Amino acid sequence: MADDRPRLRHVEAFPVEQDGRRLVALHDPSGFTDQVVVLPIPLLDLVSLFDGEHSVGEMQAILKGRHGQAPTPEQIDAVVQSLDEYGFLDSARFAERRRAIEEAFLASPTRPAAHAGGAYAGEPEALSAQIEGFFDHHEGPRSQARDETRGAALPLRGLIAPHIDYHRGGPTYAWAYRELAERSDADLFVILGTCHAGMPEPFSVTLKPFETPLGSVAVDRGFVEGVSRRYGSDLLASELAHRSEHSIELQAVMLRHLLGDRRPFTIVPVLASYLHEAVWKRRDPEADPRIPRFIEALLGTMAASERRVCLIAGVDLAHVGPRFGDPEANTAESLTAVEAADLSMLEAVTAGDPTAFYAAVTHDGDSRRICGLSPIYTFLRALPGVGGRLIRYRQWPDPQGAVTFCAAAFP
Repeated sequence: MADDRPRLRHVEAFPVEQDGRRLVALHDPSGFTDQVVVLPIPLLDLVSLFDGEHSVGEMQAILKGRHGQAPTPEQIDAVVQSLDEYGFLDSARFAERRRAIEEAFLASPTRPAAHAGGAYAGEPEALSAQIEGFFDHHEGPRSQARDETRGAALPLRGLIAPHIDYHRGGPTYAWAYRELAERSDADLFVILGTCHAGMPEPFSVTLKPFETPLGSVAVDRGFVEGVSRRYGSDLLASELAHRSEHSIELQAVMLRHLLGDRRPFTIVPVLASYLHEAVWKRRDPEADPRIPRFIEALLGTMAASERRVCLIAGVDLAHVGPRFGDPEANTAESLTAVEAADLSMLEAVTAGDPTAFYAAVTHDGDSRRICGLSPIYTFLRALPGVGGRLIRYRQWPDPQGAVTFCAAAFP
């Protein structure tokens, strides 16, 4: 046996249907494998026992008690070997895989374009055409009458944009980034992104330039050093979280396309992950002293900087349906209720009120799973007293897993 007590890693599991059959897919949000394993329900029964505590013999006894029969040790070993090969088991083989991947990232002088060719087109010309297509789309800004009352004279201080794949949220990206193209003269963009896989630290930066198919985007080392000095903790401690995270990468691509060589600019990529646990425990959002300390460090560095700074929150909103843990499929009626709750929450966001935003999420225990919880809260705290305007709200209405997102501008 490869491992007599196999242990499944912490991965995402979500239901799928194929040819009328109910299946369960396994996906690794940490990006140590790009494989997706699809399990029939009977096999899921076996894999659910891969907890590091049950031996093969014990698994056989449990399954025989449940079903009157059980797979042979050789059949179980075949499943173990397959999952281990693809990086889904917590094993010596996975430890070696992880070590090699992480060492390669840390040794790289740049942060590679991890999602090129997947979440967005991988070739420069195709990518530029894809993004321009979002502006020209029938739901994009170029096809709509211009709102002359939107305060175009006011410079942009902050922007909320999606981080959903371009093919699902493209026109909403275009609405957000038109605001930036027309109303911002910033030469430094602090990008606050969701860390989907979680991390030990509440905030993390990387100093590595972000590669994109359109060219690299440099990180402002001096600004990062200023924040780090005021913060007093190591902002690079969780740098590995940047390796496969898409929430900042997708903003870097948009900035590179829009600004390109038109004017020099740099970014400060900040991943945030701290508020979901506070919601579950009904705790003050800033009970962890690192939270207010970082926000004050960011505010202090912005105030001291001679750079023209704009904040960007790369965030999505609700995640609802069986794929995200809900018992029932999404319907038109349920998604209408989600929209109402989202828009109520966004009233607090555009009012520039982080306390009201947090309350809007916690009152039902974050039942809609707001993906941008930590970066939105940080964004609002870093723009004290600044209100915004909701430009677009949209849903990707998959019955099995719907995602909502928006574009909002903060002058």
